[in-house]
Amino acid sequence: MNENNANPLLCDSSKGICEMPFSEDSIENAVITTEHKPVKIIYYTDPICSSCWGIEPQLRKLKLEYGDYFEIEYKMGGLLPDWSYNSGGISKPSDVAHHWDEASLIYEMPIDGDVWLEDPLDSSYPPCITMKAAQMQSKEKAVHFMRVLREKLYLEKKNIAKCNNIEEAALIAGLDIQKMKSDFDDAEELFQEDLDLGKKLGVRGFPTLFFADQNNNRFAVYGSKSYSEYENALRAAFPEAKKKSIENTNPLSIFEIYPTLAPKEYSVILDIPYVETIVILEKLFKSGELGKRSIKNGSLYFKKN
Repeated sequence: MNENNANPLLCDSSKGICEMPFSEDSIENAVITTEHKPVKIIYYTDPICSSCWGIEPQLRKLKLEYGDYFEIEYKMGGLLPDWSYNSGGISKPSDVAHHWDEASLIYEMPIDGDVWLEDPLDSSYPPCITMKAAQMQSKEKAVHFMRVLREKLYLEKKNIAKCNNIEEAALIAGLDIQKMKSDFDDAEELFQEDLDLGKKLGVRGFPTLFFADQNNNRFAVYGSKSYSEYENALRAAFPEAKKKSIENTNPLSIFEIYPTLAPKEYSVILDIPYVETIVILEKLFKSGELGKRSIKNGSLYFKKN
């Protein structure tokens, strides 16, 4: 994995990408097959990828507007195998903290980099593997599981490589923990398959999304981009796709679909200016209709049970 000195945790916010060491020699003519819908999206990500957290607003909006036309498959990238490298100005977990705080400001998504000072991860492999185990139970619950893991990491400063934090996230997502444990060996093999396919596809960083049509024509979006770039890739893969309008009469309605939302997500999904979004969400919070979790770099609003 260490063909050059690229440091996966020193994500380039100007490109919106967390880059990995990469070799052109590994690329092969891999095939992406569609199944039940006209477009298949292969999404290479990692639970600790700050740039992937940065595209949650765009991805959630894409699912609402064009979800009838695509199925999305989450592939794990293994961003941090371990700390056996020293490059790009990062040689230990504490070096990441300031970088994550900067990423939070750029993406306007809540991230508290102090997790790297208080309870740093040794590797992102454990959450990657458990994500594959979650997918073996339910693709839908696995997506929820990933979201919960990221909220725990970015807002609660929880080390999501630790078993207790993984199990807590799994319970929230409605997963069977004992089954996840029994599936671990198979999940480890699936994770390795993700890594192998990523090399064949030429994945060199996260997020990377491949939009494939039924003839295996691929349109890639590399890094954190504006919503229009993901929309254009989807429409390139399936020109007949028609945008579904998002209901915006009730300010709480979007929370029926996504129970937790950062202001940036609410803003992008509903095409509302960010400043106006804060006013709306704060009003709902103060009236008791929403809950709020605040950190030093932003907030997350959530639907109350």
